[in-house]
Amino acid sequence: METTSRTAEQAGPAVEGATDARAVDGYLTAAFPWYGLDAAFNGPRWLMQVGETADGTVEHGSTGHGEAPSLRTEANPDSQRFAVVVTVASRPVRRSADGTGVLEATSVSTAAWLAGSGLLSCTWPREMELGLRQDWLDQQTGVAWELADDLGGAGWSTLSLPVDGEPTDFHYRESEYGWVLAGRAREGVHLGAYGRGMSAYGLGFSVVKDITAYAQQ
Repeated sequence: METTSRTAEQAGPAVEGATDARAVDGYLTAAFPWYGLDAAFNGPRWLMQVGETADGTVEHGSTGHGEAPSLRTEANPDSQRFAVVVTVASRPVRRSADGTGVLEATSVSTAAWLAGSGLLSCTWPREMELGLRQDWLDQQTGVAWELADDLGGAGWSTLSLPVDGEPTDFHYRESEYGWVLAGRAREGVHLGAYGRGMSAYGLGFSVVKDITAYAQQ
């Protein structure tokens, strides 16, 4: 799925836990509802970034919960406790904005890949040399895509969690870096999620009624 982040500035602060209020602008222009953890979660909430097509249409974005993961060398990844919910608009195959090609349809696999790559981007091994990190990230991101493209494979199990109060089956997997899940919502979107230090079991998802509240915490 070919999308770009709205701005690089919006990605950085969210990872470090200091959400820029401008980050909410992209969320407000989306033509689909955003999802986050339901009211049972009473911890900090924050925004990450949106992904857009070339014509500026918002295709996906992420809402964070808990302590925003840090890439600083002094941060201990084992002490991180967060869950990120990825909302992906359900889109059919369609023409590109310039009319020269087509854009891929989105699917649960799209949500699984965005969640898997998102987990990798904030949990890479701190002891790894800086020069090797990109190679490692590229390799592991490729693995995440292969797994996302085979949701019926042995790498996934099934986990039932509530979405807007209704039990919903998700594809679920764990790794040494955390957990990833993906499934469908009932509002024309696909859902992905990833986390570390917070168990996926017992989580629930619901439509975010006021996305601006995520930018105020």
